[in-house]
Amino acid sequence: MTILQYINSNFDPVFESNADLPFTVTKGEFEKGEIITSYGKIEQKAYFLINGLVEVTMLHELDEKILDFFFPNSFFCSYTSFLLQQPSDVQIAALTSCELEIINYTELQNAYKTSLLANQLGRVVTENLYINKTNREKDFLTKSAEERYIELLSNREDIIKMIPVNKIAKYLGIHPDSLSRIRKKIIS
Repeated sequence: MTILQYINSNFDPVFESNADLPFTVTKGEFEKGEIITSYGKIEQKAYFLINGLVEVTMLHELDEKILDFFFPNSFFCSYTSFLLQQPSDVQIAALTSCELEIINYTELQNAYKTSLLANQLGRVVTENLYINKTNREKDFLTKSAEERYIELLSNREDIIKMIPVNKIAKYLGIHPDSLSRIRKKIIS
């Protein structure tokens, strides 16, 4: 799915496929392991993932924590850096080879001034990110590691199938050995 296809499947009325988007979109590719956004870099681009898998990490006391994963048909970037134009406190890396579309910060800001579609898209993407982040925070505050893993199994099977166990453990905020015990208990 491309940005245009995403817009057409999520907005009414459908945007004409031969019409121009209110901002320029360029194609990009990243190889497995390549850093998309580095710690300390000011984010100048928003990305739409067409194919591949991306992880967002943060350093805490010299330990890297996994904040989130992004799958195809998702917008991503270092959002705080992008919105505030301040150095990024997260790093974004390609877990697999990735094909994506890119929107430049300045182009998007200019589109916000003149385009209802750009504003709707920005609002919907931001709302979805907020809801996902809030739900994740609530889960960390109210659920055990086992409950979070079981929920991950039922709601995000794609993560379990595509991501190594040690990264899933980091995402859940637990040690890989703890996750192994949880998995054995569930299987038993």
